[in-house]
Amino acid sequence: MVPRRSCVTCTTRPERPHLATTPCHLGGLSVLVTRPAHQADGLCELIASAHGRPVRFPTLEIRGPADKQAARTVLAGIRDGDLLVFVSANAVQYAFPLLPDRLPLDLAIAAVGTATAKALDDHGLDPTIVPARMDSEGLMQMPALQDAQLGGRRVFLLCGNDGRELLQETLAARGADLHRVEVYRRQLPDRRAAVGNLVNGWDRLVDVVTATSNAILDNLFTLLGDDGADRVRNTPLVVVSARMAAHAAELGCSRVLVADSARDADMLAALCRLEAEPGTRR
Repeated sequence: MVPRRSCVTCTTRPERPHLATTPCHLGGLSVLVTRPAHQADGLCELIASAHGRPVRFPTLEIRGPADKQAARTVLAGIRDGDLLVFVSANAVQYAFPLLPDRLPLDLAIAAVGTATAKALDDHGLDPTIVPARMDSEGLMQMPALQDAQLGGRRVFLLCGNDGRELLQETLAARGADLHRVEVYRRQLPDRRAAVGNLVNGWDRLVDVVTATSNAILDNLFTLLGDDGADRVRNTPLVVVSARMAAHAAELGCSRVLVADSARDADMLAALCRLEAEPGTRR
């Protein structure tokens, strides 16, 4: 790929906390973890280490792109001076097999947040642009992504299908020569075998629901049907942004807590705050 370079416009990436160090004792609190299966281990381990009970119910499935060759063809055109924008850790994982064997040395790399930056680091790339605010809005506030820096510059947006349009629209509006490349797909998983047991045993199995994207939350409602959706609405919910909290309120969720970010440690900290509040347990 390219040699590692120091990150000159990003914040320090915190290390994952040691599992033995936990901010609270969850006392058996049952937490529904809805992340994709391959991304749920970290949070589940932290919940268990804090004496909680993680209940895995992934509501999103991640797959490779529908047309890998088309993505490869676009990415083969990357050259010196271009900017690569990775929207998520999934974008990193699924883009790497599609990238050219050798990338230009004079290449800028942006990551939406610390999880994406860590995924890049794990693949041998050091992102040069990582916002402190770990979302699309935070990334678009970075000095390197303002109009004067983007005008006419070739930008490759590595993303999934059906994602938010904010980055694409803003980059284009700021004058970037934008190339949107879908490197993965989000799909609704087949959870029919597990739905009945979860809905019927909800009061026994679930004290708190967690969701880290609107798509994950929407899919949870879809998968559980009307009866299950009513249970979600009446169960404390931890989300990762004010935007998500507003969306949850539109869905009728009655008690929503916003974590500082989607990082596992921040999700656990939010669960600790929620556990201390009256009425969390059934």
